[in-house]
Amino acid sequence: MDRPDHILIVDDDAEIRSLLTRYLEKNGLRVTAVGDGRAMWQALDRATVDLLVLDLMLPGDDGLTLCRTLRARSDLPVIMLTARGDETDRIVGLEMGADDYLPKPFSARELLARIKVILRRTRALPPNLKPQEEHLLRFAGWTLDTARRRLVAPDGEAAPIGGVEYKLLRVFLDHPNRVLDRDQLLDLTQGREAEPLDRSIDVQISRLRRRLRDDPQSPQLLKTVRGEGYVFTATVDQVGR
Repeated sequence: MDRPDHILIVDDDAEIRSLLTRYLEKNGLRVTAVGDGRAMWQALDRATVDLLVLDLMLPGDDGLTLCRTLRARSDLPVIMLTARGDETDRIVGLEMGADDYLPKPFSARELLARIKVILRRTRALPPNLKPQEEHLLRFAGWTLDTARRRLVAPDGEAAPIGGVEYKLLRVFLDHPNRVLDRDQLLDLTQGREAEPLDRSIDVQISRLRRRLRDDPQSPQLLKTVRGEGYVFTATVDQVGR
């Protein structure tokens, strides 16, 4: 019998931890719930976790710090819980490597839906969008080491790259010269569909262009296709180890 997916909840509100634990366990998930970053690391050391639900505001290290540290050592999916309406926190959370965000207050049912989408996405991409398995991807003088999540510029300088930027770049490198719309990009990088007036992908595209030193006024690598989406125009060489 397959083991249930293990969800780790990190929130300093005991009532929220209790409510979410009961609901998720009732829906077939295994849940560990803790109140701070220290307990989070202990839980991760003790057992295999399939997805992390991480509150932004925590005693000690906050959610952004914890997410950044986690992302440097693991690809564990992360849903960040943020204050409603604070777009800055949501964008920074995505930059730190969160896979999705959920503004408070939220329903346990919505969280469960987000968890299922992200777990499904991390285990199987659509057949026509499955990524290549090579470790080194080279394009326009740049090199992305996918095993180490390390981006190196044409001049040999390492270019730090955050979780969502990495995922976005990986999607484009796996599908060069193919126009991808916002819904596809959100689904492949964050496991959700675009909401009305959602411009988070445009923000991430802009940041990725700056990371790749691609002139935002006249981009050569990552071009906008008006009314359709974005296309990565460079040739990508895939090199195995």
